Amino acid sequence: MSTKLNITGLKDSAEAIAPADNGTYAHIGSKGGTEQMYDRLMDSLPQELKDEFNIICSRVRVVDNSKRNILWLHDTWDDPESQHLKKQESLDRFEKLIFVSNYQQCTYNMGLSVPYSKGLVLQNAIEPIEQHEKPTGTVNLIYHTTPHRGLELLVPVMEFLANNEAIDFHLDVYSSFKIYGWEQRDEPYLKLFEKIQQHPNMTYHGYQPNHVIREALKKAHIYAYPNIWPETSGISVIEAMSAGCSVVCPNFAALPETCSNFAAMYNWHENANSHARIFAGTLLETMRRHQQNESSLSQTLKVQKIYFDNFYNWDIRKIQWIQYLTALKEGKVMS
Repeated sequence: MSTKLNITGLKDSAEAIAPADNGTYAHIGSKGGTEQMYDRLMDSLPQELKDEFNIICSRVRVVDNSKRNILWLHDTWDDPESQHLKKQESLDRFEKLIFVSNYQQCTYNMGLSVPYSKGLVLQNAIEPIEQHEKPTGTVNLIYHTTPHRGLELLVPVMEFLANNEAIDFHLDVYSSFKIYGWEQRDEPYLKLFEKIQQHPNMTYHGYQPNHVIREALKKAHIYAYPNIWPETSGISVIEAMSAGCSVVCPNFAALPETCSNFAAMYNWHENANSHARIFAGTLLETMRRHQQNESSLSQTLKVQKIYFDNFYNWDIRKIQWIQYLTALKEGKVMS
C-alpha cells in the first residue's frame, strides 16, 4: 500500500455518568451490548431464579445481601470499575463471576489474579439474522459500532481505496455514542462524520436501533472493522457473521475467539498508519473476492452462518444460564 495513507488519532472526552444499581446505563437510554444482554437474560429467567440471584453487570453499585450476587463482567480487566476484584473481601461478595469470553477470563486472571474457579464463561448471544439473499453488483461494506473502535482508521482507508482502486463499493456507517445515551462523546468525531457525509462512496446514518442494523446487515457483504479497542466479545461481529457478511478485522483481544477462524483476519499493529495499510490490503482482497463472486467464499459464508446461528444463539444461551443458576441454587456447583 502507498505510504501516502496517513492516520491521525482522535481522542475521546466524556463526563462521568453513574450507572444504575444493576451496573447498566439503561436509565440514561443506553441500548449497548451490556444492556441488550441484561434485558434478554431478565426476560428469560424464571421468577424463582430472579428471587434467588442479584445479577450485576460490570459496575458494582448495590450488593443485595438478601440474595446471592452474580457479577456479570463485560468490561476489560484494566477498567477502573474492575480493580476492586484484586481484593479478596470484594471478590467474596459474589457467588460467581460470569465472563463473556475465555479471553476475558484469562485477562482477569493474569491482570487481577481472579481465580479461574471463581468464574464461568457464558458467551454473548443474539437472535440469529433471518435467511436472506445478498444484493449483486456494488460491494456493500458496513461499520455498525461506536466510533472509538476504529472508525478513524476506516474512513481514510475508504478514501484511499476510492481514489486508487477500480472497484465498485459503498460503505454504510451506523455509529454514534447515542446508543449509550452519551451523545456528547460524538464531538471529537464530528469532522470524521462530515467526511463520510461528503464522500460519494460513503453514507453516515448515525445511531439507529438494532432492528434497523439487522436489516442493513442483510444488504451488506463485508463488515469492515479495523478494531483498535480491546473487545471482550464483540456483538457487532456476531451479528455480522450471522448475517453472512465477511468480517475483516485484526487478531486483537477477543476477536480471534469470537470470529472462530471465519474472519479475514490480519495481524494487529500498534502504529495507526501501519495498521491502516495492513487493513487496507486485507480489505481490498476481500472486496475483490466478493466482486468476483468466488464460489469458495460463498461456501465459507454459508458454513459461517450455520455455526454462528447455532453457537451464538440466545435460545441456547438462555438455557445454559438457567441450568447454571439452577445448579448454583441447588448446591450442585463445586466452589
